[in-house]
Amino acid sequence: MTVTAAAAPVRPAHRDPNVLRWLGAYTASMIGDSVYFMALAWAAARTGSATGAGLVLAAGSLPRALLMLGGGVLADRFGPRRIVIGSDAARALLVLGLAAVLFLTAPTVAVLVVVAVLFGAVDALFLPAVGALPPRLTAPGQLARVQGLRALAARGSTIIGAPMGGVAVAAGGPSLALAAAGVLFALSLPLLLGLRLRPLPAPAASDEEAATKAPDAWHDLVDGLRYIRRHPLLGPLMLVIALSELGFVGPLNLGLILLSEQRGWGASGMGWIVAGFAGGAAGSALLLAVRGRVPRAGLVMGVLALVGGAGIAALAQVPSVAAAAAIAAAVGLTAGLAGALCGALVQTAADPVYLGRVTSVSTLFTYAVIPLSYPVTGAAVALWGTGPVYTVSAAVCAAGGVLGLALSVLRRAELPR
Repeated sequence: MTVTAAAAPVRPAHRDPNVLRWLGAYTASMIGDSVYFMALAWAAARTGSATGAGLVLAAGSLPRALLMLGGGVLADRFGPRRIVIGSDAARALLVLGLAAVLFLTAPTVAVLVVVAVLFGAVDALFLPAVGALPPRLTAPGQLARVQGLRALAARGSTIIGAPMGGVAVAAGGPSLALAAAGVLFALSLPLLLGLRLRPLPAPAASDEEAATKAPDAWHDLVDGLRYIRRHPLLGPLMLVIALSELGFVGPLNLGLILLSEQRGWGASGMGWIVAGFAGGAAGSALLLAVRGRVPRAGLVMGVLALVGGAGIAALAQVPSVAAAAAIAAAVGLTAGLAGALCGALVQTAADPVYLGRVTSVSTLFTYAVIPLSYPVTGAAVALWGTGPVYTVSAAVCAAGGVLGLALSVLRRAELPR
């Protein structure tokens, strides 16, 4: 049952117990994710089949991408809190079950693929729902700060989760690491159960009429996509997100590995560059979490996307690790802040009754583009080298900024006070 909070003065998000409970649950889940993927990778490596290991690591991507929009429909139909609780409980049981299996027997490719597929399917429910919760927890004027806090939690979870997973694997093998991940998922449940949701505003007449014409999940999905397409701000914002992800993900992941090998920087050099990017991204998250609001958010978002695109192009031209790390920090700062502002604009512009579906579409770009962009980036670098590929990727990323500045509805978009 959804619990609504009594009317009360709005607290800053970083001092609101309700937001902090959500943030704690999200952080525990994200750390659990990092530990789970570390354990799954080691378990896959122990099968002795390189092809099978690759299949295991890729297996979760397809259901995550295919079912993401359906997850948004369920979040709107049954409430995001209920879906988050159910998906975290399912992930805990699934991962703890795999830990028990690996404790008793050696890992097999078939078992790991099944678990990876199921985990990806549950993730497709979790991601839209957890992203749709903040507008139900705090006032619209605090959503930019929540985006900053969420980005800080995501960065911190990666920093904590990967070493934690490595230590657990070293101490007790993948089964111990998986058990730790399952416990982390379970720890989020009492925090989620303690959330108090703000009541939804009364739907507009057009929304109420649309709801009566959506008797099943398929009609809900079509109605949500139609809502995004017709919305003056959300449609263009989705294009900005798609272009940014398409131009950003490949060069900053696989492309960076290939660039480091080509320049002779090695793994340590790449580590410094990744650390620079992570530091810049954490700085942008901290800035937004502390400041709480950025005036002229749409204009700032477009300018930062352009600057981030220029930084991506520059990465392939610099001769030293130090210069590359400095540029990566600038890219992390600008792209991180642009992405957080874009997320805050999505959450404040979307009608709450559509927020699960809107979040699923914006999240889909991230989780569908990432697995598809890697082989494209690798093949392009093999054909033309890192310089041209980084330039094209930067142009695609900058196109999102150009779109944001060219369209007045985006350029003039503001966050609530």
